[in-house]
Amino acid sequence: MSLEALVTRYSEWREQLRVGIEAYHAWLDTHGHVDIQRSLRLYDLVESLRNDRMVLAFLAEFSRGKSELINAMFFSDYRQRLLPSSVGRTTMCPTEIFYDPAEEPYIRLLPIETRGRNETILALKHRPQEWVKVRLDLDDRDSIAKSFGMLAQTKNVTIAEASALGLLHEGEAFTTTVMRRRQLRVDIPAWRHALINFPHPLLKSGLVILDTPGLNALGSEPELTVSMIPNAHAVLFLLATDTGVTASDLALWEKYVQGRVPRSIVVLNKIDLLWDDLKSEAEIASELERQIVDTARTLDLSREHVIPLSAQKALVARVRGDEAMIVKSRVRDLESLLAEEIIPAKQEILRAAVQREIGTLVDQSLEDARTALAAATAEMDELTKVSGKNREIVRVMLTRLEREKSVYQSTVAAFREHYGTVLKQGHQMLGTLADDELDRVFADNNKMIEGSWTTAGLMRSMRGLFDRFGGYSNSMLEFANTTTDFVDGVYRTFHEQHKFPQLQPPQLNLQKHVVRMGQLKQSTEVFCSDPVNVAFPKFMVVRNFYEQLANEARTVFRLVRADFETWLGSALVPLSDQIRSHQRLLERRIANIRKASDDIGALTSRHKVLAQEREKLQQQVDELAQIQSLLEGRTDAPDPSPPVPDV
Repeated sequence: MSLEALVTRYSEWREQLRVGIEAYHAWLDTHGHVDIQRSLRLYDLVESLRNDRMVLAFLAEFSRGKSELINAMFFSDYRQRLLPSSVGRTTMCPTEIFYDPAEEPYIRLLPIETRGRNETILALKHRPQEWVKVRLDLDDRDSIAKSFGMLAQTKNVTIAEASALGLLHEGEAFTTTVMRRRQLRVDIPAWRHALINFPHPLLKSGLVILDTPGLNALGSEPELTVSMIPNAHAVLFLLATDTGVTASDLALWEKYVQGRVPRSIVVLNKIDLLWDDLKSEAEIASELERQIVDTARTLDLSREHVIPLSAQKALVARVRGDEAMIVKSRVRDLESLLAEEIIPAKQEILRAAVQREIGTLVDQSLEDARTALAAATAEMDELTKVSGKNREIVRVMLTRLEREKSVYQSTVAAFREHYGTVLKQGHQMLGTLADDELDRVFADNNKMIEGSWTTAGLMRSMRGLFDRFGGYSNSMLEFANTTTDFVDGVYRTFHEQHKFPQLQPPQLNLQKHVVRMGQLKQSTEVFCSDPVNVAFPKFMVVRNFYEQLANEARTVFRLVRADFETWLGSALVPLSDQIRSHQRLLERRIANIRKASDDIGALTSRHKVLAQEREKLQQQVDELAQIQSLLEGRTDAPDPSPPVPDV
């Protein structure tokens, strides 16, 4: 299946999840089970699905063909290059390409001068007045190409100005984004960052393309290496087939890709340079295979994740409609790998997140409905048996039920006392991650580094922050494990003593946050071990790196707090719901038997009411089973509970 078809299917599946969540919310509202906290959780989940994005980051050294590959994969319908990718004229700034239906198509360009103000790109995204906006006329292809060409713009400044912006440092004659033109002046990128809102079908389905500049630009913009690239769902790392893995390629791979991103694919571009009329097809294939194997070995990557292709030939072939050349360019091999591996992996991540957030709630609602259905049937059976007995026997049954209710209430009282203790301890734990406490932690760390803004000071400060995070995480996990043992015991007690269905309480999983902090720590160590960063005093670079790293760490802390708070509020919710349901059932059964002891004839009308109630409960079970199938991504009809025979 093609990349476009699979991304479209993924988008449809995501919409199916959203429909399932909204259907569950409507079910809760209809049957009186909704509350403000649960409504907010479901609303947030629906919004996260609406805003879900799949980010593909294109990463390579200068002039490896990133922009040309993006043109071939996404913009060939325009019959020309949109992203600038010719010799000496290529994309000079990090570029995000996406689709936002709320706004008209545009390019937004952030002036390079904003680097001097020590403000993050993320913060500036919320201030559109800081950006130069260019409207895109989709009916004018030449105008679109001209607008895209602005991504290659440079400006001529003094060496002092380039240094002040952190783009050029002592001892550097030029970098991948700075070229010395005259003795005291250099050309630098005109723009710091670009945002492109474009209505391509794949982008409409939630795909986002991140086109990054070369090694030096990555080092000077920490937000890319600390946040944007690690948070991408896959990185496409481009090499040139004729050169293989150069020293600068290897440095880029080891610094920013290997072990730092979820998934990576290496693209050996420019295979057309191997095409030679004086060589046989077998000789060319053998040479290419040798380069693939060498690349995989050098980068410690599986052979299947090294894809050879020609981006330039793929673009030309698609513009001309040359099917034979498209096949020969092998661009579809890359698209197939993305379709077969990256999209299913993203789908599984999203499915697991939805299941973790709402799956247990739906499962519990379905279990409750089935329990209520079984209880209604059991009550009908009980009334049928009572109808043939005298009042004395009915009074004996009433005494037994009241004794059962008394034992049950004692168990519930003990549960609530322990539950209160758990909540109190949990909220004390949450206090350690309150915003004012986080502000104090980061203020302390900032004081450790602000005196010198050196790499050594950065390392000391960040190690203190990582140690603090490790302490928080360990405390929370230890508390969660202890609480989970308590919850498991309580669930088991109600299962054994009162025949409750065996429940699985929600689990607290902080592993992804621990992994993310590990990545930040690794990024810090790489930054501090870079000889260039150690050799030259780079106040701005160290400061920017620290502040970006601190922002990411603060985000992780807050996510930990949010996950822990959600877990604390939901760990015993399924059991609490069952306790209330069982309480109502016991009281209703006692009321029925008490009425029967006074008037045996009242049982007939109650039996009719129960029959109607059972029919409604069966409908609820069927509705929840359908919702469950939507959330699990099943397209087949759900297997509803078997009908309960009339008594």
